[in-house]
Amino acid sequence: MAGKTKPQPDLELSIDENSPVPIYMRVKQLITMKINQGAWTTNQKIPSESELVNQLGCSRMTVNRALRELTAEGILVRVQGVGSFVAEGQGQTSLFQIHNIADEIAARNHQHRAEVLVLESIRADSIQSLQMQVQEGHPLFHSIIVHYENDIPVQVEDRLVNAYLVSDYLNQDFTRITPNAYLMANAPITEGEHIVKAILASAQESKWLKINKTEPCLFIQRRTWSNKNLISSARLIYPGNRYHLEGKFTP
Repeated sequence: MAGKTKPQPDLELSIDENSPVPIYMRVKQLITMKINQGAWTTNQKIPSESELVNQLGCSRMTVNRALRELTAEGILVRVQGVGSFVAEGQGQTSLFQIHNIADEIAARNHQHRAEVLVLESIRADSIQSLQMQVQEGHPLFHSIIVHYENDIPVQVEDRLVNAYLVSDYLNQDFTRITPNAYLMANAPITEGEHIVKAILASAQESKWLKINKTEPCLFIQRRTWSNKNLISSARLIYPGNRYHLEGKFTP
């Protein structure tokens, strides 16, 4: 393995006694974030288990579990007697393109703005647990945001996020960064799923979009995974006369 330079001890782990996220999971998130941000690159050796214990103030058992799970998920490679290294090919390629609506609007030289209607912590009910592949009662973050193009509402984004995997979601200002951009930066997509339908929006959704209740809408159910973990499930609703799908393919 190449690139065995020891990283600088710049890790920090804030222990919040009220946080629902287990400490080992926060250690995993921190290591994954370092890799996703490019601080630790492919084949680079990360701090040893002892160094992580000292830097993070966690127990050896906690750090060991985090490293074992990251290795099982293919994010790290552990070499007996040598240490742990960043595995190749993590978080580099999505199975399909997922565009950020703010970027799409900016590309048309139009103005994007977002109105945050809901930003909360919830516990998964029976339907949400199936949708997010978690047990009932599992902590989730829930957001509802209306996206505007030149002050015309063009999308209602109703999103669920696994609170254990993206613990800082509620602290973001989603009028300045979209949930999609934030999640891509902190949990890059390695797998995704789209379901596309034509629907009639609910009375409340029609009101948010400022359309008649009989106006057809485009509905996209989007679920995304990062390193085999289901991160988010989003219901995206667009007025049918304000949006269209476009793509290219090669036979």
